[in-house]
Amino acid sequence: MPATRVLTGITTSGTPHLGNYAGAIRPAIAASHRPGVESFYFLADYHALIKVQDPARVQRSTLEIAASWLACGLQPDKVWFYRQSDIPEIPELTWLLTCVAGKGLLNRAHAYKAAVDRNREAGEDDDAGVTAGLFMYPVLMAADILMFKAHSVPVGRDQIQHIEMARDFGARFNHLYGEHFVLPEAAIEESVATLPGLDGRKMSKSYDNTIPLFAPRNELKKLIFSIVTDSRAPGEAKDTEGSALFQLHQAFSTPEQSDDFARAFADGIGWGDAKQALFERIDAEVAPMREKYEALMAKPIEIEAILREGAIKARRIATPLLAELRYAVGLRDLREQVVVAKAGKAKAAMPQFKQYREADGRFHFKLVAADGRELLLGLGHASPREAGQAIARLKADAGAGLREAAGRVVHLGEDAMGELAAHALLEEVAAALAAFAEEGA
Repeated sequence: MPATRVLTGITTSGTPHLGNYAGAIRPAIAASHRPGVESFYFLADYHALIKVQDPARVQRSTLEIAASWLACGLQPDKVWFYRQSDIPEIPELTWLLTCVAGKGLLNRAHAYKAAVDRNREAGEDDDAGVTAGLFMYPVLMAADILMFKAHSVPVGRDQIQHIEMARDFGARFNHLYGEHFVLPEAAIEESVATLPGLDGRKMSKSYDNTIPLFAPRNELKKLIFSIVTDSRAPGEAKDTEGSALFQLHQAFSTPEQSDDFARAFADGIGWGDAKQALFERIDAEVAPMREKYEALMAKPIEIEAILREGAIKARRIATPLLAELRYAVGLRDLREQVVVAKAGKAKAAMPQFKQYREADGRFHFKLVAADGRELLLGLGHASPREAGQAIARLKADAGAGLREAAGRVVHLGEDAMGELAAHALLEEVAAALAAFAEEGA
């Protein structure tokens, strides 16, 4: 079975905190060890420029985030680990996709719509303070994904729209210029931890309530002891539900350790003792990684070398694909002889496979004649990848496609067809599939 490519982007706009570790870094590194998976991790420093205009902060964040992932166990020799800005093919692909991206779709992007709504509430012009970078963010994200033909992109629910946009841009390009891109799927990790911060709300830089992942031991203890708790005294039973201390402990403990902590809550553990137990539990996991992190931060030249090696590895995929795409859209060497078809011998329009998603959530395809008539309808598939594989099989084996058409999926129209009409349609399907074979599709 071919490997599944999984791609993860990490925006370089801040210092990693415990929430980033439990919700993204730890599960992503664990996933990179799964058999049959090719993992791509990139530092999204172009994306950072959309919201951060402090050059020193972008540079420092890039260093801290790279060191964090490496200290947490990412193995650059086993995965693709690179800096977005080291891949010049990505901004060029962004432009190619911009030329097929619908502005109406970009108008509906969540981040842009939120900015417009804020402006309207303030009585400002819709686009006041909105940069083209914010507006075009989904196209850059699509380029990141499509460049490496990722099958799966782990995202939160708020990012699903961006994956759907990437699929749309890729499908439009494929329709115009041939099958070049894999259409990605969003991978939603329902079990990913969302940790509370110092004030009990979701740990987030925007709330200024984070606990840095690699804070020095004394600072880590001080921050944990500043977590907001209620006024219940030692000896009074305490609720685990809604407790920031318990949720944080649970994210860093085994089920058995978590059960012990829950019993301590029921038995009335004092908040000071509970915070001490939480500090010791977190520090036990973080301390060995903190040591590696500090060593890496002291040697930025080594991190730079790792990222540059990663870029070389990534460009082995990106450079030939971009050359293929440039040729596809007509950006070609003028020394090549242009073959002009003689009048009356122009190449006949080809039939097309079209993919779509039904309301039931399943992915379908159909074979459409050059004049728009439906010749073949595929059954629903669980994923776009499975639908794409079914199309590839039909293109590769016209005989198998014809047998499938005769057996169950020929579109016969609203009225029953006679035997001769059905036979004629099957012959047309066979001719269409044979045309793909002749094209080497």
